[in-house]
Amino acid sequence: MTEFKEMNLKRDLLASLENMGFREPTEVQTKTIPMILKGKDVIVRSKTGSGKTGAFLIPIIQNLQRGDHQSALVIAPTRELAMQVHKVAETMTAKTGLSTTVVYGGASIENQIRNLRKGTNVIVGTPGRILDLMERREIDLKSLKFLVLDEADIMLDMGFIEDIERIISRTPKEKQMMLFSATMPDMVVKLSKKYMRTPSRVTIGNEEELTVETVFHSYAVAGNYSKVATLLAYLTEFNPTKSIIFSHTKRGADILYEVLREHGYDAAVIHGDLSQAQREKSLSTFRSDAKYLIATNVAARGLDITDVSDVINFDIPEDPYVYVHRVGRSARMGASGNAMTIITDKEVSLIHEIEDSANIRMSLIELNKEPFKHVGFNYTHRKYQNQNRDGRNDGFRNQRRRSNNSSRPRNRNRYQFERRNRS
Repeated sequence: MTEFKEMNLKRDLLASLENMGFREPTEVQTKTIPMILKGKDVIVRSKTGSGKTGAFLIPIIQNLQRGDHQSALVIAPTRELAMQVHKVAETMTAKTGLSTTVVYGGASIENQIRNLRKGTNVIVGTPGRILDLMERREIDLKSLKFLVLDEADIMLDMGFIEDIERIISRTPKEKQMMLFSATMPDMVVKLSKKYMRTPSRVTIGNEEELTVETVFHSYAVAGNYSKVATLLAYLTEFNPTKSIIFSHTKRGADILYEVLREHGYDAAVIHGDLSQAQREKSLSTFRSDAKYLIATNVAARGLDITDVSDVINFDIPEDPYVYVHRVGRSARMGASGNAMTIITDKEVSLIHEIEDSANIRMSLIELNKEPFKHVGFNYTHRKYQNQNRDGRNDGFRNQRRRSNNSSRPRNRNRYQFERRNRS
């Protein structure tokens, strides 16, 4: 099967896919769409950026009729992902006569109620807002035919298990359920066993392969230089086409944004303290003009920006699970990409942990940081002043709360990776 037209899809749906530039299905779409079209429940484990959104939307749109009111529900972990899925659904349904509505917190619930009352076939939303609208009787799932849990591992990790189960409990038993996830932790497996009917399983890639093969993983050690100097050296030497730069804290993201702007870089910033309107503006700016998006982990959870060439971890994530979802913002839909992490001398062990857990190898790169050796110190006054506990001011401290010498054990239970069996 090499093209969508071989799947016997409706003409208007094919026309929409053609307009979107979708001609050949990805591997996950090729394996999953026929199963869903046959009415099977499915559990799909596929790496981030492999085309999972189309894998569930295409067969749902194919099987829906105009009179199927509130018949498909897609639950997403974040408002950004919900909006992205909604935009894809809107484009795919443009010629079909079907309609889609998105609901999420942080936006006017009155506007969302008005959109629901106009009549909709597909609802995309976050768990909390879906429940709120269900309590207000604006969402009624008694006629639901299709239920999708998108990025299920992220959703359960964020603590939505009770909300998800409350929603599922209000749905008909005779429905088709689809669960899509980049990883399969125990919570996801238990959820599928509890609510799904003999689901078919689709696994794309090796079980241990958590990131796409087309990502080149590297790291740089700041050493005697500030991490800011290391970042600027990387941007100068490699000149990423479009990059997301991850900071561990909201304050850190704001500081990096100011640093890059003052050095002439087109940048935008996104984190949890921004209003929904500000976050949408930042994403719009990044998609259209800015080369760099400075973000906290909120941007790692499901953003689909196809032309990101580089993911830069200014602060190394504390858990390999977070690393996987961060670097999944690059190398979307088969493209190549780079993932670079900046570390201090004391963080080399975290590199080895990520390599072992995510089954990757990260290359050490040497950068010419000398031209930027004083950059960090330019920000040690005003609001940027930040000094390490050992008294050494490197201009921009790694702001993670956990100390390398802390006696508090790290919580490994929440993000458990299956290690390769070694004989």
